[in-house]
Amino acid sequence: MARSQAKSVALTIAGSDPGGGAGIQADLKTFAALGVYGYSAITEIIAQNSSTVGKIAVVAPAMIAAQIEIVARERRPDAIKIGALGNAAAVRIVARTIRELRLPAPVIDPVIVSSVGVRLLDRAGERALVGKLVPMARVVTPNLAEAEALTGMEIADDAQARAAAKRIVEMGARAVIIKGGHRGGAESVDLMFDGHRFHVFRAPRIGSDIHGTGCAFSAAIAAYLARGADLEPAVRGAKRYVTAAIRAAFSLGEGRPLPGHFAR
Repeated sequence: MARSQAKSVALTIAGSDPGGGAGIQADLKTFAALGVYGYSAITEIIAQNSSTVGKIAVVAPAMIAAQIEIVARERRPDAIKIGALGNAAAVRIVARTIRELRLPAPVIDPVIVSSVGVRLLDRAGERALVGKLVPMARVVTPNLAEAEALTGMEIADDAQARAAAKRIVEMGARAVIIKGGHRGGAESVDLMFDGHRFHVFRAPRIGSDIHGTGCAFSAAIAAYLARGADLEPAVRGAKRYVTAAIRAAFSLGEGRPLPGHFAR
């Protein structure tokens, strides 16, 4: 057996979901489904399932940094995805560690409030996210509510979505994708702005209230970037991946549907 083998590696820095539908566990499934080896650094331990969030325990900033540092020492990741961080101290240590280790510009899924309404990033953390991490981002992937929180703007139509996308790029991000999963209509329409022009990604709306699709989408973008794709093809690939995962969604018990991460 060869001692080493060329392999794309992506690192997810996020919260833990013991139900496996979102968070670190969903990110690692997504990486594996797309042929990328997954590293992980846990930022908060969340007692949750597909329909409710119980207790949350934040991980100490020094331990978050130690997780990132020790895996990066062995093999520098080709891409990074950042999810739920919990508080401002976590935001600051993640930003500092990425900068000091000169790691790739991250894909940031700005998880502020869970899909069941529980806050996963405090108010000070929101401010730190805008000031410390968004300016480092390769791309930011907010849903409508998260884009409104980041910009302080109301988003009720396409013109307002475009204005909000421009505002997030003005904050320093290289690109932004405002996801359309929470908007009505027969299609799920995601809007990307790369600082120069807008790109629109469409797919049929085939499901609703699926647990963890935002995690899977941002992780899939990171996976394609790790494999060497440019951003637009990475987003198109991620859109196809999530659409297939939604088509293959299933339920365990009486909770919300879960994505079929290994669907094709």
